[in-house]
Amino acid sequence: SYGKEVRGLNRLHQFDKVEIVQIEHPDKSYKTLETMVNHVASILDELELPYRVVQLCGGDLSFTSALTFDFEVYSAGQNKWLEVSSVSNFESYQSTRLKLRYKDDNGKNQFCHTLNGSALALPRVYASLIENNQTKDGIRIPEVLQSYTGFDIIK
Repeated sequence: SYGKEVRGLNRLHQFDKVEIVQIEHPDKSYKTLETMVNHVASILDELELPYRVVQLCGGDLSFTSALTFDFEVYSAGQNKWLEVSSVSNFESYQSTRLKLRYKDDNGKNQFCHTLNGSALALPRVYASLIENNQTKDGIRIPEVLQSYTGFDIIK
């Protein structure tokens, strides 16, 4: 079974995704993180995909991240959850390296907070759409996508 999970749409070496990046005042960065998490959740809700949000524990965080939430969609074909997005607050880690600063009320330079998120890993979302929308008549297209596809079912 060695290598059985390194092929197919779930393990592409290169894939498209949309990145969301925010530069924020430290007092507002965790509220912005919540907004980013809600944004990714709203996309998955509109796509009608079964998903869960996992807050990573300290041991699973990269040394650059202060707080990370992973989004996982259910893969019916593999009977497991697959990560499709990760949203993180890096606090001042990236801004320190970039020298990305603002002046506080006292005129002193302070480091901004940076937040990053992969909005969705497209191949895994595509696979989840195909797997989770199978009916006896074909693959049902979520309503939000029907205006783009021009049809509601793949037969």
